[in-house]
Amino acid sequence: MKPKNVVVLMGGVSPEREISLRSGNAVAKALTDAGFRVSIIDVKDEKIEELDQGERDVAFIALHGYFGEDGGVQQLLESKGIPYTGSGVQASKLAMDKLATKICFVEAGLKTPDYVTVTEFQELNEIQREIMRIGMPVVLKPIRNGSSIGISIVKDIGDLYIGLKKAFEFGYEVLVEKYIKGRELTVGILDDRALPIIEVRPAMEFFNYDAKYKDNRTEYLTVEKAGDQHGNESGISHFKTGFLPSSLYAEAQELALHAHRVLGCRGFSRVDILMDGMNALYLLEVNTIPGFTEKSLLPKAAKAAGISFSSLCEKIVDLAFQNALVSVPEIIQH
Repeated sequence: MKPKNVVVLMGGVSPEREISLRSGNAVAKALTDAGFRVSIIDVKDEKIEELDQGERDVAFIALHGYFGEDGGVQQLLESKGIPYTGSGVQASKLAMDKLATKICFVEAGLKTPDYVTVTEFQELNEIQREIMRIGMPVVLKPIRNGSSIGISIVKDIGDLYIGLKKAFEFGYEVLVEKYIKGRELTVGILDDRALPIIEVRPAMEFFNYDAKYKDNRTEYLTVEKAGDQHGNESGISHFKTGFLPSSLYAEAQELALHAHRVLGCRGFSRVDILMDGMNALYLLEVNTIPGFTEKSLLPKAAKAAGISFSSLCEKIVDLAFQNALVSVPEIIQH
């Protein structure tokens, strides 16, 4: 039994609305090409009354940020009995909350950059003392936001106020993370398997919103495996961009899969990892609804595994439908 009618939810009420519209339109076209009967809902509120009309086998969630990745729309769909793509309510909440994600990683013994949290209710000198516990430079991140919105790198304590002001625009609490200089890797997860690794080379200092969606100079490289014999005696990596030793490649994929499972994700996700100059891997975050635009990383990873964009979208729908069938409690007939 396969689903036939798919509704694509896109747009939404978060600052990532425009990216979501691009993702949703791309998904709708891919699913139409795959033979599904596709309808589209441009989500403009948290009620989505349009869901009560028509036949819905599966809802494909292409919403990013608030009421997309945070468990809100998932909870609504469950209340309406509509199967949906991606992770469930609790996993979505955990992954969207950067602090909750950090705590899960630490409790599971997974390596992640040192961090502290600060709030806008603290005095600046108190915040400075907190930050000096992990040392400069640091990365400031709003606790709940996606697409690197509100993020900045602070290298000097004198620049802290500007970075905090920017981050506090998106919430009263900010995650302050030790800055790790290194290579930016991302691992897509599909059906509980790690896809080929993609390395991101932003022309800017880091992979922020502009680098993701506006800067055409950003490079995306499918990482190739190399022999393990190229390091030097100090252990510092001499591997050029786009290559990883086979053992480190496997380690990164396993780390990503572990992170996906620790948060309780299902179906698919994208896990972001940093690798420093000593080949140490650091988990950054898990994206339960990564982008589906022409520049998005999960589709690039799938393509490297021989999975077309249309096939990727179809697989995600099938996984959602299968999960719904398994989740339906058996009716005991007397």
